[in-house]
Amino acid sequence: MIKLSKFHLLLFLFFSLFAADTMAQQTMTNVYGRHVQSLNGKWDAIVDQYDQGRKNKIYLNKSPENKTDFYEYAFEHGLRLNVPSDWNSQRSELKYYEGTMWYARKFDTVKARDGRLFLYFAAVSYRCRIYLNGKEIAQHEGGFTPFQVEITDAVNEKDNFLAIEVNNTRQIDAIPAMAFDWWNYGGITRDVFLVSTPKVFIDDYFIQLDKTKTDKINASVKLSDKLANASVTIEIPELQLKQTLKTDARGEVKTTFTSAKIKPWSPSSPKRYSVKVSSETDQIEEEIGFRNVWVKGQDIYLNGQPIFLKSISFHEEIPQRRGRAFSQADAVMLLSEAKALGCNMIRLAHYPQNEYIVRTAEKMGFLLWEEIPIWQGIDFENEKTKEKAGNMMREMVLRDKNRCALTFWGVANETQPSAARNAFIRHLIATCKSVDTTRLMTAAFDLVRFNRETQTFVMDDPFVKELDVVAVNKYMGWYHPWPVSPDKAIWDVAKGQPLIISEFGGEALYGKTGDADVVSSWSEDYQATLYNDNLEMFKHIPNLRGTSPWVLFDFRSPFRFHPTNQEGWNRKGLVSDQGYRKKAWFIMKEYYDKK
Repeated sequence: MIKLSKFHLLLFLFFSLFAADTMAQQTMTNVYGRHVQSLNGKWDAIVDQYDQGRKNKIYLNKSPENKTDFYEYAFEHGLRLNVPSDWNSQRSELKYYEGTMWYARKFDTVKARDGRLFLYFAAVSYRCRIYLNGKEIAQHEGGFTPFQVEITDAVNEKDNFLAIEVNNTRQIDAIPAMAFDWWNYGGITRDVFLVSTPKVFIDDYFIQLDKTKTDKINASVKLSDKLANASVTIEIPELQLKQTLKTDARGEVKTTFTSAKIKPWSPSSPKRYSVKVSSETDQIEEEIGFRNVWVKGQDIYLNGQPIFLKSISFHEEIPQRRGRAFSQADAVMLLSEAKALGCNMIRLAHYPQNEYIVRTAEKMGFLLWEEIPIWQGIDFENEKTKEKAGNMMREMVLRDKNRCALTFWGVANETQPSAARNAFIRHLIATCKSVDTTRLMTAAFDLVRFNRETQTFVMDDPFVKELDVVAVNKYMGWYHPWPVSPDKAIWDVAKGQPLIISEFGGEALYGKTGDADVVSSWSEDYQATLYNDNLEMFKHIPNLRGTSPWVLFDFRSPFRFHPTNQEGWNRKGLVSDQGYRKKAWFIMKEYYDKK
């Protein structure tokens, strides 16, 4: 056992406290409904491939003051990048870049006399350090969830210098890990805001319909400070519901409302209500829908009625721009194509996508499946990786828990059974349920095999019993040849539970014709055959309660090496990278219309 000297112990404690002090903070609920100052726009940038910037303290942004001073960097008059956006799509020389990029800008702001100011990032990919006026103020890891840091006492009214050190290098202990089937976009990929609040503000609230009762709304509100006996009012004017309550010692209130007039949100009628929450010093308002969802036997019930999930997946990417989606216009483009296909659900693959997509999907009437990127290759033995995953899961659930469209929290995609994996996923489920017990838990497995003795498709993974809904990725006719004809493909998977085919399909280059029975033709004709065969197989899955083809649009992926048919694209899209619908799109459209 190593014995620390008093000096070394104090030094260890100092750096431990410093590290804890710079960790990003949990974000307040509904940033998009608050008073914000946008920091979006052009930022200065420096490529730091060899990670010299921190060593040289370029976040101080010094310039020569006398004849002997010189500095081997400058943010001004160099590279300029759009924020939000990824760097890969903005310059051809950055297309494949993995490493460190420094972003910087100056800003002015108005400091409220009795208020507080927070710096909010909707997402930075993948890890970052934040420096304000020459001092490190926050760190964050995770490319798809938001974080904030209070800067009330660190900001000036004029000429603040903000520097962000961003790194997207793939690592074995990261989430996702070393290899994943989408582009490794780096950068400040979503909105950056300054958020102004009163000194004591409404930090969090969770308002939703009860899991099973159609006339009961559960509500909780938490203030930013542990202020007892403060007044908090919750109001839903259209339902003529209003309560004023007093906070407990933790600065929280909890209550229920009852009304027989609640019109439930559903894909066919995405009704939302204006909900107002106010305290003695703060108020916030947003649109919230009310619905309940549960599982009984092999069925999924929405508002008391069984539902078949007509789903599709897409990446947070605009294929025509070859870059990350980040705006309201981007959300409308992606979701409008899903609506045209006849979908009632989106699987947001394989990570939490931006709030414009989530909120617009809810407004348009889509159920949502949201997950963090536990995508193959995760280091389940690593406790630090498990801790990271839990943090990401919590950040995702906290951001979107008031979105009634959120139906499924996904905890894994294509993982192999092991004790370590099981403990890891249980940790994620427990993390979800510590915030929200009302959604359905699911995971996508790729372990279905054909049992030749019984002539049935089976899956041996006892962990499925710990989930509400089981999902399976199975690429029959693409990665797996048919062991029997589709009309004889009988399934015996997750008996007694609802089953979703969460991925199926195959690749086709738009406009390419070829033999309809030759896999290697890369043709729309074979892709069409593959879809027809899979839809025939689905007739023989007794507990099938949803399908989600992979994928809506062709998307970029370094996984894909074929020089003429892929060229760095995964071509499984029903829609091409240029926005043209393939033959399989129309087959799926007809299937969903009949459902």
